[in-house]
Amino acid sequence: MTELFPADKIKQLQDLIADSKNITIITHVNPDGDAVGSSVGWQTFLKEQGVKSTVIVPNHFPNFLKWIKGSENIVVNYSEREKCENLLKNSDLIFCLDFNNLSRLNSIGQLIQSLDTKKVLIDHHVGTCENDFTLTFSKVPLSSTSEAVYEIIRGITKQTSVSQEIAEALYAGIMTDTGEFSHSCNSCLFRTVADLMDCGIDRNRIHSLVYGSFSENRMRLQGYCIHKKMEVLPEYKTAYISLTLNELDKFKFEPGDTEGFVNIPLNIKDIELSAFFVESKEGFIKVSLRSTGEFSVDSMARKYFNGGGHKNASGGKLYTSLDKAVSIFKSILPEYDELSTVV
Repeated sequence: MTELFPADKIKQLQDLIADSKNITIITHVNPDGDAVGSSVGWQTFLKEQGVKSTVIVPNHFPNFLKWIKGSENIVVNYSEREKCENLLKNSDLIFCLDFNNLSRLNSIGQLIQSLDTKKVLIDHHVGTCENDFTLTFSKVPLSSTSEAVYEIIRGITKQTSVSQEIAEALYAGIMTDTGEFSHSCNSCLFRTVADLMDCGIDRNRIHSLVYGSFSENRMRLQGYCIHKKMEVLPEYKTAYISLTLNELDKFKFEPGDTEGFVNIPLNIKDIELSAFFVESKEGFIKVSLRSTGEFSVDSMARKYFNGGGHKNASGGKLYTSLDKAVSIFKSILPEYDELSTVV
């Protein structure tokens, strides 16, 4: 059994945990399946080791993740700001999961950065700001932070099995962050999935809870996106969708309702690049990018959209109008010759 993270690093982590009485786990803004699954899975493992901790998220997470056992105890900074600040200020160890830059947490990230508290990063994204953290566990080839958490647990326990509760949370994180195993997958990941299945999880049930419990409004919004808002640019093997705040309001948008929409255009024959633009109440445009094959959307996100991520799944944001964001995207497509149709 090959360990992904070195034994000496695992030992450092164990020492940090042993020396800590108040532990906080925090993840990124707009928590997705991997953010929630990895955070709750890690908290559950700590609990099983006799270590108490609290999970904080900057804002609300999707309803279709609330079946995950332990998610009911998550503290949301958006609605409990004072409580979150006190938890962080009184922490002697902070785990940062599924992001690699404290700026992704907005104002609460500034607070964490100002604290002398020891911070441990568990992540899988490109471009880690190592100076922000006491200890880092980040491997870009990993599919998800949930997979990283599993590898850390395996490094600590020297076993491939975890409790069913942990396995369900981590499986949900892996499944959602790989787009139902459509990208960022390798043989090591499927061995991990097999290990989690051996822990007694019901894979079909988890899939149904995540992807089979959408609201009517969400389904109608998806139909609207496909019928009215999807633009196809065959000359660049590209398609994109954009949504305004008014359109979101029309369909009574809830957090997580647009999860996975960026993947829809990739089901069209010969489409290799998909983009999704959403207007936010915070004044920026959220940009999601997906690609197939060898085309890297990570480099595009870094160069033009103040973001990053992975080769085939990335994102960023622009403080501009929705029309301007789409215009920028369309203007850069000629630079990427590999997307152009050969005449």
